[in-house]
Amino acid sequence: MLRAALVAICLAVAPAAAVAAGKTHTVRIEGMKFIPERLEVAAGDTVVWTNRDFLPHSVTAREARIESGDLAPSKSWRFTARKKGEMHYICRLHPVMKGVLVVKTLKGAAR
Repeated sequence: MLRAALVAICLAVAPAAAVAAGKTHTVRIEGMKFIPERLEVAAGDTVVWTNRDFLPHSVTAREARIESGDLAPSKSWRFTARKKGEMHYICRLHPVMKGVLVVKTLKGAAR
């Protein structure tokens, strides 16, 4: 009886956990640019920035208190978007490099 109850709970929770994991999106850092410069994601999605340039770069959003640290060539940094809104970021080492991450609420989620 207990085993059946545990199986039922696991089956009920598994789909919700899969939705909560979200999708993974990529941003290339290449040619002194973030590509794409603007990315729209859902809350719960993960963004991976990968430095394909020959110089170190960063992903820095001071207002959101986000800092990747210096990313050497070929290195990556991951961020899971949780809060709805726009996050403007720059490369702290090269402030002319700018990007925007737009986080939208999941469809069907409470607003």
